[in-house]
Amino acid sequence: MKVSELTSPNTYFEDFEPGQVIRHMRGKTMTEMDNVLITNLTMNSAQAHFNEDFMKELPFGQRVTFGGITASLVIGLASQDTAENALAELNLTGMRLKSPVFHGDTLYALTEVLSVEDDPAHDDAGIVRFHHWGINQKDEIVFEASRTVRIKRKSHWGNR
Repeated sequence: MKVSELTSPNTYFEDFEPGQVIRHMRGKTMTEMDNVLITNLTMNSAQAHFNEDFMKELPFGQRVTFGGITASLVIGLASQDTAENALAELNLTGMRLKSPVFHGDTLYALTEVLSVEDDPAHDDAGIVRFHHWGINQKDEIVFEASRTVRIKRKSHWGNR
């Protein structure tokens, strides 16, 4: 089996164009387990993630999901279509948590290709810059960030 058969045929450097918008197919419903497990693993002890009684008295009225989970989930949902043929993740900038995410919210990802450039140091790859948005089931933006990825060129890797 060729390596190229293990990935999608349309996620190479040459397949991306500036201005291209991708609505990623999969979504993920945030569960209480997602929040508690990952928040504990990262040693985040903020009451907003663990104390329902405390949060009832505050404007959100309930516990909120740790923002690191929201960011990871949105980037993960976008990665199948944007970084399946990545050689390196180069940069993640401008992260913004725009709205709270609660248990039971379902998140989706939307991506715009910002730029596509040759990589002078790597003739087998190019640099693609993306902007990602995380959107909940009410079409509210909950997250956004820009991401730069070194992606394989189909002309070099496509028949391997």
